[in-house]
Order: sequence, then structure tokens, then C-alpha cells
Amino acid sequence: MPRVAVVKFPGTNCEEETALALRTHSGVEAKIVWHLDYRWRDWDAAVIPGGFSYGDYGRAGLIASWSPAVGELREAADNNVPILGVCNGFQILVEAGLLPGALLPNAGGRFVARWVHVRVHNPRGPWLLKAREGDVYSMPVAHAEGRYHVDDVSSVTADRPWIEYLENPNGSIASIAGVASADGAVLGMMPHPERAVWPWQPPPGHGTGGKMLFESIGLALKRGW
Repeated sequence: MPRVAVVKFPGTNCEEETALALRTHSGVEAKIVWHLDYRWRDWDAAVIPGGFSYGDYGRAGLIASWSPAVGELREAADNNVPILGVCNGFQILVEAGLLPGALLPNAGGRFVARWVHVRVHNPRGPWLLKAREGDVYSMPVAHAEGRYHVDDVSSVTADRPWIEYLENPNGSIASIAGVASADGAVLGMMPHPERAVWPWQPPPGHGTGGKMLFESIGLALKRGW
């Protein structure tokens, strides 16, 4: 059975539901791994879940990006191991230079917690295996520093998978909610897929859009990604 590490930093708070979503909807062995204990060769994929690593001291994801785990994640990425960063996990991947751009304080300076609809573009790779171009999914966001910025928008939107907000909650450039590496193996996103996998989670007008990512990675790993 494929093995997925859910990498926990001090301040991470979404690890339990992320691991449960992986076990239930990906059909993998998922374990929570303390960041200092993570060794990429022991795992078939890794997820950095949401939370407030190191209390977002300095800026979100900054201190976590100095952890030895990030060196392991860089080696994992170099060896085509799938990596997903959700919310704070996305911030860590950007701070570590594993994905381009920056995540800035939300426009208006307020914490945003709401459900949004997102559209998938250029889907490929293990996390978006079951998505098609233009598919729309709903998931919640909950962050204070989620305004994505990149100097050259076309470098993100033209040649790599990315996710677009249909209702931009934070002022992200080009309404970008998530970006991936060129092959899609490394994906970072601000919406929380683990909070949109069971029918009791979404409010009216929204669905279990997060299941697509977990079903995708399960299928990809079983196919030998």
C-alpha cells in the first residue's frame, strides 16, 4: 500500500483531518510525521497541512522553511515524489522556493474564512489526475496571508497547472488560489481540500470538491507515479 507522510510543524493544526482524508479517500497508509523525523525516502508522497507554523512569526511559513524537513522535501521534489502544501503548507513551499511567487497579507488586512469556488487550469500530475480543464470545485479558505503575488503572471498561468478563484477572497493576482510545478508533482493551494470531502461539511451551494485531490493522488500512486 502506498505511504503518505503528513508533515507536522509546531503550530500545524490540520494534520488529523488531512491524514483521515488520505486514508479514507486515497486508500493509502497515511501517518503524521514530526518535521524533524521526516525522511523523504521512507514515503511515496508528502502533504504539508494547514495551520500556523511557528505562530506565523515573521511571516507565514518563514521559520518552517528553515527546517531540515525542507531539505528533505527538496530532495523529494527532485526525485519526482508528489508533494501537496495546503494553506500554511503552500506558504512553506513558496518560502522554501519549491514553488514561485509570494503569499502576502490579504487585501483589507483581515483574516478570511469562507467557502469559495475554484477552477482548475492545465491539470496534470498526481494531485489533479481526475480533473479536467475548466472543472469547478468548492472548498473553504481560512487565512490571513493568502494573497498570491508573482512578478510574471504568465510564468504561472501559461505553462503549469494552477487553480483560480471564481470569487477572489483575498486580492490574489489573477485570482490565483494555487500553483504547481510544471509537471504537477508539487502543488500548493490556499483552499482546504480536507475540509470538503464529507457530505456533512459543505454549506448549501457547495460540494465535496476536495475529494478530487485525494482520489487523484490515490489513483496516481497505485498506478506507480
